[in-house]
Amino acid sequence: MLRVGYIGLGLMGKSIARNIMKAGFPLVVHNRSRAAIDELVAEGAVAANSPKEVAELADIVFTNLPDSPDVEKVALDAVNGIIAGGRKGLIMVDNSTIKPASARLIAEKLKEKGILALDAPVSGGDIGAKNGTLTIMVGGEAEALEKVMPVFQAMGKTVTHVGEAGAGQVAKAANQIMVAAQMVAMGELLVFAKKAGVDPKKVVDAIKGGAAQCWSLDVKPPRLFDGNRTPGFKAHMQLKDMGIVLDTAKEYGIPVSSAEEHTKFFQRMVEQGMGELDNSAVVGVIEKLAGVGILD
Repeated sequence: MLRVGYIGLGLMGKSIARNIMKAGFPLVVHNRSRAAIDELVAEGAVAANSPKEVAELADIVFTNLPDSPDVEKVALDAVNGIIAGGRKGLIMVDNSTIKPASARLIAEKLKEKGILALDAPVSGGDIGAKNGTLTIMVGGEAEALEKVMPVFQAMGKTVTHVGEAGAGQVAKAANQIMVAAQMVAMGELLVFAKKAGVDPKKVVDAIKGGAAQCWSLDVKPPRLFDGNRTPGFKAHMQLKDMGIVLDTAKEYGIPVSSAEEHTKFFQRMVEQGMGELDNSAVVGVIEKLAGVGILD
């Protein structure tokens, strides 16, 4: 049985790690804060004191961290990083959303030591993480993917090998372009209906089975209509991801004018103190601009 390590036990990471353990894989965990470690240890995991120690104890090491510099440090730190504890044949799998260039750098540096790397960002939010129904987009070598596939199957329902190192992160950036567009459009249509004197709940019921149908319109409005704006995916992380989109677009000379406009809405969310709310709570920015709340 493959020994699995998981580093980064945040909103999604903890649920993913739990599903890996439920599938029967021996699990080693590490996190900056201790509470999540203790929770999983109580369920059967083993605690490690550093990424290096996780690498020493595991055959596959997953990471799920906030941003590119965090993943680079955990992977490549010469003293306490995965590279310090790794050996030939180890596989690192990054579930974070980071710059494609960072994913390629990590894969290149680890390969020098015989460690294979997959960039495998996920989509599906906290619900998908809890239910093991995530969409996983993978960049890296097919040989590594074949070995990791049994673990991926404990995490998600769709696994797509997009291409070589960095390709998974390109796919995730593309995903976030669409997610941002959906969240902003959904917020606008809800406020549009409300201010035009029509029940936004009935508008959603009327349009969600037609050409406007999408995951966001299926999942998010019931929570918003209940007054629930707590995160499945935090707005400040959406903003971070849009920064990756814009940086990558600039690197390759790609026009992304709509993504630039949608990014501004999430920037306003953070500036208005809503960064810890769900990304669907971008409706709050639009409510302030329109002077009406969808629940008024």
